[in-house]
Amino acid sequence: MPMVLVVHGGAWAIPDELAPAIVDGVKAAARHGSSVLKSGGSALDGVEAAVRALEDNTVFNAGHGATLNIDGEVELDAIIMDGRTLASGAVSCVKNIANPVSLARAVMEKTSHVMLAGKGANQFAESIGVNTVPTDKLVTEYEKKEWEKHNKYIAGVMEVFNTKWAHDTVGAVAVDSAGNVACATSTGGIRNKMVGRVGDSPCIGCGGYADNSIVAVSCTGHGESILKVTLARLILSHVEQGRSVADASQLSLQHMGERVQGAGGAIVVSPSGQWAATFTTERMAWAAAEDDVLWFGLNPKETLKEKLSQ
Repeated sequence: MPMVLVVHGGAWAIPDELAPAIVDGVKAAARHGSSVLKSGGSALDGVEAAVRALEDNTVFNAGHGATLNIDGEVELDAIIMDGRTLASGAVSCVKNIANPVSLARAVMEKTSHVMLAGKGANQFAESIGVNTVPTDKLVTEYEKKEWEKHNKYIAGVMEVFNTKWAHDTVGAVAVDSAGNVACATSTGGIRNKMVGRVGDSPCIGCGGYADNSIVAVSCTGHGESILKVTLARLILSHVEQGRSVADASQLSLQHMGERVQGAGGAIVVSPSGQWAATFTTERMAWAAAEDDVLWFGLNPKETLKEKLSQ
């Protein structure tokens, strides 16, 4: 079976000064996740490793590098899903955890629940030995300055995506040598969001979904819009109707734009190794590891490639 791993670093108006670091970051995460697959790791292991790499990179809005809510706190969301069993784990509004995707996997594997939120998620983290990290260790100086500039949550979808402060989500999808698919998505949410705001990322069928009989998807973009159209599940339904992964993604994002005026992006992979990275925002950084090729892009209709092993 072909092994493929695709990552995204968020769909938004990425400014030129951040673009090189963001592209380098998604390429490094794809390489890391792919190496896990090639070493015999499962699709679940691959997407967790890739998203952890993105969470550890301060240029992305997840884990280290996360945005601050209106009270100046870090509240993080993440999901992970196994397409073989439909097992899923998620955390929402969890505070000061460096790698929420791994905590989400622990929810999936060590509890009988799918999602834990807020105080309960943090208590669970403590009970399994996951330490919290001080806010100043997770938040960059850039984020602190940006947070101070914006003292209220901007609700207009077009305003959000036409301003360069609309940082976004990270995610990964993969298919392993056994043909199993998995997805993972992680985010710090929208800067100056209300305390307790939950976006699409941790919500099954919205921020991500994986099913071996269809595809695995990770979504990014305006969270409230993605929630309204259940974007990940919408993409799966189009694939079920016989559309390609690229067409299914494009149709679903187009519907979201027309129906709720929302912009975003998605990465998709099928059990047979078909994949796509699609977006309706100005830019989305993505990378895909397939065979010994690393595909990547940032701008619309841009597909670049280089050797995976360097």
